Amino acid sequence: MRCLEARGSSPLSEDWNGREMRTVKDRSENRRVKRGQAGFTLVELLLVLAILVTLAAVVLPRFAGRTEQAKEAAATTQIATFSTVLDAFEVDNGYYPEGDEGLYALVEEPEDATNWQGPYLQQDVIPLDPWKNEYIYMYPGENNESGYDLFSMGPDKEEGTEDDIVNWYVEEED
Repeated sequence: MRCLEARGSSPLSEDWNGREMRTVKDRSENRRVKRGQAGFTLVELLLVLAILVTLAAVVLPRFAGRTEQAKEAAATTQIATFSTVLDAFEVDNGYYPEGDEGLYALVEEPEDATNWQGPYLQQDVIPLDPWKNEYIYMYPGENNESGYDLFSMGPDKEEGTEDDIVNWYVEEED
């Protein structure tokens, strides 16, 4: 075995197996050189920023209308759920809820219900549409003469406009 020189007295030392080793001082000097060379130039950062802005300009418009489409789909799904539970209510009681009781008959038992098996919805409240308005329910219906009308006023929050989401068939004009 070789005897090691005093620590730090030589730039190179040997370990017990005779391999050369750098001293702690030498390693810290190497790190300082590497740190000074690391990083990006201003031109490189501006180039990356320009690429990101270009990608955003291309991609974002494709997703812009998705939020409104998702809300319309949610309202359509909720109306379908209401339709299913209203039909269950009708099967159990022999009639659809009328007047003031409307959709609330699905979560609170009406006085004249003969065989109420509710609540018919999982939650104890009637949910609002995606635009934070109440769904409108009418029985007997004006558009569904043998049933009920159920709809959301849609994003414009006005009844009878093109964006209403309804449970009846609407003929589209050309």
